[in-house]
Parts: sequence; structure tokens; C-alpha cells
Amino acid sequence: MLINTTIRQVQAPPITEVKSWIAGRSFPDHKPLVDLCQAVPSYPPPPELVTYLQHVITDPTTFKYSPDEGLDEVREELAHWYRRHYLAGPDPQQLCLTIGASQAFWLAVVALCLPGDEVIIQLPAYFDHLMGLQSLGIKAVHAPFDPERGGKPNVEKIRTLIGPKTKALLLVTPSNPTGAVIPPDEIRQFYDLAREHGIALILDETYNSFIASQPHQLFDDLDWTQHFVHIASFGKTFSLTGLRCGALAGDTELIRQALKIQDSMVVCQSRVAQLALAFGCRHLDHWIAENARKMRDRHDRFKTLFLEADLAFELSTSGSFFAWIKHPWRDLTGRQAAKKLAEEANLICLPGETFGPGLDPYLRLAFGNVETENLPRAIERFQQFQRIQESF
Repeated sequence: MLINTTIRQVQAPPITEVKSWIAGRSFPDHKPLVDLCQAVPSYPPPPELVTYLQHVITDPTTFKYSPDEGLDEVREELAHWYRRHYLAGPDPQQLCLTIGASQAFWLAVVALCLPGDEVIIQLPAYFDHLMGLQSLGIKAVHAPFDPERGGKPNVEKIRTLIGPKTKALLLVTPSNPTGAVIPPDEIRQFYDLAREHGIALILDETYNSFIASQPHQLFDDLDWTQHFVHIASFGKTFSLTGLRCGALAGDTELIRQALKIQDSMVVCQSRVAQLALAFGCRHLDHWIAENARKMRDRHDRFKTLFLEADLAFELSTSGSFFAWIKHPWRDLTGRQAAKKLAEEANLICLPGETFGPGLDPYLRLAFGNVETENLPRAIERFQQFQRIQESF
């Protein structure tokens, strides 16, 4: 069959690839699989949300289409959520509910860019963003990874990358894959840079509920919609990753144009996901705050254990759900190192090269789905694997 040659060049879904390495394998009780591959919360949604969904699923209207942009009452509830957490935010008509943050990203870039246009993207970059841009024929201009800054972008470096074909600057905070958080004052500098050059700042804040302070104040600007596009996800926030709760926030004209793509792609976010999102925004702020604290404590515990273990692996940066580590074997790519960890240590994680070029020495660890008491087991696997490699 003749397949689009551009799509053939896009990397395979990394998590699917890594999990294929262990497909069909059995793991002994004394050495069960340690899964540091996918960023999902280890805890379920709260019982009151589950009970609510059990109730709404009996309502026949739950199975009907909603408006493409989402139910009015859900977008109003989400607008209230923004105002509580950012002290300002989009109006309901500036919101479109999407099938996760990944679809919100597609809506944004298709509405803003033509094939051949450029989007500046900080390395290491979330692999879905790289895959999406390549699929659409939009050039990703890579801002190189700077270990000294823990992977955080540098405004002056990015300034040098802006050219006549640049349509947007894409940033992720907290970062997937590093967990690094861009401080509010630096986000403001990137926003000012985008405004100066007449391009869009696309900010993906999938993990914004897991930091302790207000992420930024861009929504305070009266004209924020002219150069700022916001991508949100609530799958991790409410532990509903399978329901795919995302949102796109931006100028009403951007939303109006994005709805053309929405209608031809998925029509609308499912009503179940919308109702779950509204319930969570209305009732679960305290529950979210407790889990955010739990995840920060888990990160701190992981970091302490990792550094105390005196591993040859280097902890480059970490935070939120993630750690970005450098493996010590120059003769191994990240993919080869990750596959060896799967085969020899029953531990899975993602290779660095899936997050952009030149990142072969790195691995992404996602410890959100590993309970804190099981973190020592993960560290032991790295120690065991290191001993095996050093014995050769």
C-alpha cells in the first residue's frame, strides 16, 4: 500500500515501542516489572467522582453529541477554575474542550501554521509535539538542550532562532520529559518576545496542577489572546487519563477556526469526559492540592534515593512526574540502554532520542505511577543493571 512518505519518517509511538519489548514476558514475584515508562498517576480518581459518573452514565443524554466546542456549562466551570488558579483566565467562548492536550496542540498549530512554516521548540521536547509537527509538514526549529539550565529555555538563544517563517514558540512547563518548571518572570519574557515578533506563544501546561504556586500571570493582560495560546490537560489532574480531558484556550477567532478542524476530526469531546471535568473543577481543588503535595514528596524522595545510591547514571534534572538522567555508556544509544534495562533489569523507561536529536545519552523516568514505598526497588534495579554492565 502507498503510504504518505512524510508519515513513514515519523517515529513510532515511543511508549508503544518500549512496551513491545516486554510483550508476552512473565515477571517473577521476586523481580516484578518496574514501569517508569508512562506518566500516569498511581492513584485512582476520588470516590465521589466515580459515584457521580456512575450516576450520569444512566442518563440517556450522556450518549449524545455536544456542541463542537463543548457544553456551555462545562466551559463556564472551566473558566471559573482558571480564575481560581491563575487569578484571571479565558472566558467560556475562548475555550474549546478537546480529546486531551495532544488534540488541543493539533488544533492550535493547524489553525496557526501552513506546511513549511516553523515552530520553535525547546529540547528535550515532548515526543507527541515533534511527531505532530513532522506529520503536518511544519518544521520544528530546535532550541538545544542546555544541561546547565536543567533543560529550561533561554530567551536570548530562542531570539536567535526566530526567522521569517516562524509562526509560534512552543514551551512546556512543567517540562515533559525533564520536570523542569519555567519561572513566571521567564514565561513573561517569552511572551514579550512573541509579541515583539508578531508570533504566538503556545504554552502547554499539562502538569500545572502539580506545582506549588501560580504558574504565571499572562492572563492578566487585556490583550493576551493576540499572542498567547494555552493548552491544558486534566487527565493527570483528576486521574482520568483514559477519558482524555483537554482544552484549548485562545482568541475567539482562533477557536472559531479551530472548530473547523475539531468538527472534521472528532466533532466533540465525549460528554462523560466533559461532565467529569466540570465535577472536578467544581469540587476537587482540595483533593488536587493533596495529590500535588504527594507527588512533590514522591519526587523529593526519588531524588534523595537516586543521589544517595552513588550511581554512574547522572541526574540531569527532575521535577513533577519526571527525572531526566544521563546514562554512562558511550557505546550505547538511549534506545539501546533502555532496551537493556528492560531485558536485564525488568525496568522500562523512555530513550532520550525520542525527545529530539542529539539526546541519545539520556533516559526519561516517569515515577508518577510508582508508589513512594516502591521507589527503592527502582533504584535497586539501576544498581543491579550497572553491576551487570560493569562486569563486561
